[in-house]
Amino acid sequence: MTGTIVLFELAGYVGLLLWGTHMVTTGVQRGFGHVLRIWLEHNLTRRWRAFLAGVGITALLQSSTATGLMASAFTANGLIGLGPALVVMLGANVGTTLVTQVLSFDAGVVGPPLVLLGVMAFRSFDDDRLRNAGRIAIGLGLMLLALSGMAHEFAPIENAPLLKNVLAAIGNEPLLAVLVATLLTWACHSSVAVVLLIVSLTASQTVSPIGALAFVVGANIGGTLPALFEAGSPVARRLPLGNSLVRIVGAVVALPLLAICVTLLAHIDPAPGRIVVNFHTAFNLILAAVFIGPSHWLARLLVRILPDPPAPDDPGKPIYLEEAGLGAATVALANAARETLRMGDMVEAMLKGASEVFQQDDPRRATAISRMDRSVDRLGAAIRSYLADLGNEQPLHDDSEGARVQEILSAVINLEHVGDVVANNLIEFVVKRIKRGRPFAKDERDLIVSMNAEILESLHMGLAVFLTRDPAEANRLISRKSALRRLEARATALHVQLLRVAATTARADAGEGVARVAEDGGQFLRIVRDLRRVHSHIAALAYPILNGAGTADGTPAREGTAEEEANESELQGAQ
Repeated sequence: MTGTIVLFELAGYVGLLLWGTHMVTTGVQRGFGHVLRIWLEHNLTRRWRAFLAGVGITALLQSSTATGLMASAFTANGLIGLGPALVVMLGANVGTTLVTQVLSFDAGVVGPPLVLLGVMAFRSFDDDRLRNAGRIAIGLGLMLLALSGMAHEFAPIENAPLLKNVLAAIGNEPLLAVLVATLLTWACHSSVAVVLLIVSLTASQTVSPIGALAFVVGANIGGTLPALFEAGSPVARRLPLGNSLVRIVGAVVALPLLAICVTLLAHIDPAPGRIVVNFHTAFNLILAAVFIGPSHWLARLLVRILPDPPAPDDPGKPIYLEEAGLGAATVALANAARETLRMGDMVEAMLKGASEVFQQDDPRRATAISRMDRSVDRLGAAIRSYLADLGNEQPLHDDSEGARVQEILSAVINLEHVGDVVANNLIEFVVKRIKRGRPFAKDERDLIVSMNAEILESLHMGLAVFLTRDPAEANRLISRKSALRRLEARATALHVQLLRVAATTARADAGEGVARVAEDGGQFLRIVRDLRRVHSHIAALAYPILNGAGTADGTPAREGTAEEEANESELQGAQ
């Protein structure tokens, strides 16, 4: 019965350790995630800077997995390639060993004061950063208490003959030791906890030094498995698979050299526990030194192993909205942004299809455009639902994250409106004229095609503004509205000219001719007005960026709407 109680208590301490790690990670992400994200983004241009960024952020987050999620977010957003992300993970692995180095010392006495200070900070302050600093302190305190409790529980059973015999048998079989440690680390979702457990067993001479090093190798492999198995797509699995392959290669090389490693590390510190910790650090440092150079070759290999998935039969089905990303706001926002860019590509295809209808008088294209609009609407609904789930899963404590949510929602709504106008207004008018055998005049067709070309160029700029959040480019996008106004004025002038031509060529049926030109011209002007509305919705992509950055004089930008633009157009036409 005593053994059962000990096992339950050990399980409780492992759970406490994992919860403490979770509190530290979430506290850093919520309180200082934006600063860390900017720092990481600015330190990915060179390999060694990317490596050091991975080390530093992992040391703060207490989790290489959290760092990997950040790197995955930038990779998904197209801001960095897979090669630099792999370098970041090499640094993250080294950062994890530094955490283990610190926690391997007996610091249990520091745990209770940290918990007390953390609770006081969390309950006493209203500032989110101070509250999250308290959360971090509570997490660190719980981790230290858990490690101290685990050491205390192991003390009475370290000399148990059965345990010694089992561990000795496993330790004498390096491959078996690697497998056991791999599975244990995967189950615990924490290589730090398993390595520290190995340190405790080795320090009490329950496990031999060579067997302990084999366990550490397995813990390194097992630490990569949760991210690999939880990834929701082949593209998302590239980074964790690369991390796993690096450690597997390291394991194959290290296993025959474990005895030599023990001898060499004993010269640094002969204490068995320190040999384990130092091997953990040396193992990851050597892997980083070896693989930091050929990281781009490894990235190419991973792309071949896990190619981009084929486009889904239903374009409205999301590709990047992975549920696993909801645990980290950075990743979730990157997923939603990437899916929004897919919406932009679909809207671009609709506009190009509409241009073909205008130029070729081909009504068969209209059906395909209508189907694409329904896909755009379904994809927009999926993105909105995903962002709502993000708010329920993890409250957004960072103003920049909240602003990005609003930018994404604004872009989704405006792109949906563009699709609706193209499918339900533009195409409908064009198809009616074609079916009635009254195609567009050459001047009318040329002007519509010119407006559509301007709109496509603005769409490309708008999607770039959405991705880069550059206020200067946002202002350039807004300024392009003047070109659409000039084309709209030309359309009005062309309509008046056609009416005059019809009137001057009056015959017996002159009235009927003028009425026909007036009717066709009215439809032509409505198409022009709708094209202007489309451009207004595209230009609206710039307003959230400008409102977030402020104008040059520091005042907020006035948010115009497509409805305002349409009303302005109608007023100008009436004048």
